[in-house]
This record gives sequence, structure tokens and C-alpha cells, in this order.
Amino acid sequence: MPTRFRLRRPYRSTRRRVKDIEISRPEKVLFPDDGITKSDLARYYRRVATRAVPRLRGRPLMMERHPDGIGGKPLMQKNAPEYFPDWVHTAELSKQGGTVRHVVCDNADTLVYLAGQASVTQHRWLSKADRPHDPDLLVFDLDPSGDADFEDVRWAASCVGGLLEEVDLPTQLMTTGSRGLHVIAALDRRADFDAVRDFARRVSQVLVARHPDRLTDEPRKANRGDRVYLDIQRNAYAQTAVAPYAVRARAGGPVAMPISWSELNESDLTPDRWKLGDMEAIEKRLRGEDPWAGGTARGRSVRAADRRLSVRAPELRGRAAR
Repeated sequence: MPTRFRLRRPYRSTRRRVKDIEISRPEKVLFPDDGITKSDLARYYRRVATRAVPRLRGRPLMMERHPDGIGGKPLMQKNAPEYFPDWVHTAELSKQGGTVRHVVCDNADTLVYLAGQASVTQHRWLSKADRPHDPDLLVFDLDPSGDADFEDVRWAASCVGGLLEEVDLPTQLMTTGSRGLHVIAALDRRADFDAVRDFARRVSQVLVARHPDRLTDEPRKANRGDRVYLDIQRNAYAQTAVAPYAVRARAGGPVAMPISWSELNESDLTPDRWKLGDMEAIEKRLRGEDPWAGGTARGRSVRAADRRLSVRAPELRGRAAR
């Protein structure tokens, strides 16, 4: 039978009231090896909504739905179905040859509702729906290649974060719940995706020139060897990155977790350290300070950062831009 989820506290949304979110088939097992049900997923997203929703608000989403559980074929869904209730916000955005009506998760009600639709993982745009061509986030996705391991990824993250700080672009750090880390910078939306991606490419070129044996910007896996890949391809219109606090469709339900830079070198840090299957550890973290609370809320200019990079990185003068 359907079950209903009432938010523990009122959440300010368009209707400014607490909703009962009906979850159909609440005992449907989505993670068969762990016994994690759709109801468990909904409870998790209700619990983390206070921290998760501000990082989703205003952004188009891609829903990673697993109606048959994570062992079945995933449905990577951009278009909001017609049956979604009208209080779920949407944005009609252009694509080649037409438009797509994306879900925009502006409130906790929507986050819980999406869990009820077996949307295990939310992937967010790096721009907001009101100005979709002008990103307010820059993301470096760092994953190990070959025999590289997470220690190499940690080291790579410190390199990326250090260089961005050097050009006055403050950063935040997040585990992906998969194999790597995301280094994220807030932007002022005064540059389009082409300019942002060009800047990210030059940052990668500088770092690869400095550490050619450990870092690579080679898009072909066969040519990466054991180096950490500095992936900047998500910095493009309609591309997405896993959202903070999103659950990944992997054994145990690992979570993409915001962390502080001081946590980067903790001995027990792994990309899947926090898991839905261990809610006690997640609850403990949520009771603590938000690791992103002290970060800058003001987006910075990528053009200004690019000018500083050109001055401070002589490697760029010896390597033609691609």
C-alpha cells in the first residue's frame, strides 16, 4: 500500500505548508544486496533536505531512476513526466531540435517525491534555469585511471584546489560516492560555458605540464596510463554533475558528500565513506557543522581568474591552447 511522508518541519515552498508525499510501493527494494527500500531512500532525502535543497534550488535536473532497483536498467530521465504534480517546479529549456521540460527541485517536498519515483540519484546542471547558458559553478571531476588509486585522487584535488585558490577562485570539495572527488568553484555568471570550459582547460594544461607523470587531460582512456584524469567536460550547456548529498546506485548506497579541505587528508576518507546503509554515520555528520557553511557564497569572475592564470603560469606560453 502507498505510504505518506510528512516533513519533520515546515519547509518554505510555493504553497508554504507541509505536504504529505505519497510513496507508492514503499517496501520496494531498490538495493537488493542491502535491503534498502524506496521508503528508506525517501526518509534519507527528507533528512538531508535542509542541506541538499539549497544546492539544487533553481537548477534543472536529470533524474537517474531505478524502477527495478539498481540491478536493473537505469532510466536517465531529463523530461518531467506529465503526471508529476503541479507543485513540482519545472523549466522548459532548449535542446537540439526542440525543448525539454526539466524538474527543478526548489523544495524538500520535491526531493522526497522524486525518491518516491525511484529517482535514486539527482544530477544537477552547473547553471540555473533563469540563465541556462551562464554557469554559476565550475567542476573538476577527478577519477583514478589504470593503477592509480584514491591517494592519487586526493593529491590531484589538492593540486587543482591550490591553483584555483592561487588565482583567487575559492573552491569546495565533495566526494562523489563513486571513485573520485569533485573540486567546485562558484562563479558570478558573467561568462558563458565556452569561456568557463576554456579556463578549466588552461588550468588542466598548467597542472599537467607541472606533473606530467601523475596528471592527464587525455580524453582517451587508453592513453591515460596510471595518471589521474582532470575531467572538465561537465562544464557545458545541458551537462550535469552528481548533486551534493545524492545517493549513488552502488552497493550500500554511497552518498556524494560535501567535505572540508581539512578532511582531504584524513586517513579514513574514501569516495564512498558515507552510505545510506549506515545512516548512523550520516546522522552524526548532519548533526555537525556543514562543511560548506564557511565557504564564500559570492561567485567569482572566471575572466579575472583567467587573467591571473596567464600571468602566474608560464607553462601556458609554451603550450598552445587546444
